[in-house]
Amino acid sequence: MASESKSGGTVIIKKYANRRLYNTSTSSYITLDHLAQMVKDNVDFQVIDAKTGADLTHAILTQIIMEEESAGEQMLPTNFLRQLISMYGNSMQAFLPGYLEASMEHFRENQAKMRKAIEESIGANPLAQIAQRNMEMFKAAAAAFVPGAAAKDEAAPAAETDDLDGLRKQMAEMQKKLDQLSK
Repeated sequence: MASESKSGGTVIIKKYANRRLYNTSTSSYITLDHLAQMVKDNVDFQVIDAKTGADLTHAILTQIIMEEESAGEQMLPTNFLRQLISMYGNSMQAFLPGYLEASMEHFRENQAKMRKAIEESIGANPLAQIAQRNMEMFKAAAAAFVPGAAAKDEAAPAAETDDLDGLRKQMAEMQKKLDQLSK
């Protein structure tokens, strides 16, 4: 389903009294899961009440977070939530949104730099290349012995991320051992 507006601007989502969400760009009804994916895909959207025209974007985004948190994907620690709640009505409340936005932007920048550094170090490290080839051979062998394993891998890109993280950890351990041996 295409999520981007035809004009490339903000996608308008109408929320009706029956709680249904309508994407005006694609002329289709969508779910909160679709909106969450649009956020992950950096698609700018605005949710408006179909009857009053009121902006409901903040409330819908908060609802998406609540669903993610209740589905076992808890990212916000309880202590953080307590501190956040305590800020309501506080004299510093006006400063908090800007601070949180700047902190999240800084975090994303650092995340991108870290990812780039790891990718560059893996690309230049012959042991990492060997480990990556070994993992590919292991997957091919598993697919040969376990019917449907290849289909599972295609359906679960998160598993690939876990495998890549595992390889990175193995590489770091190997690098430590090599450093120790060279001393």
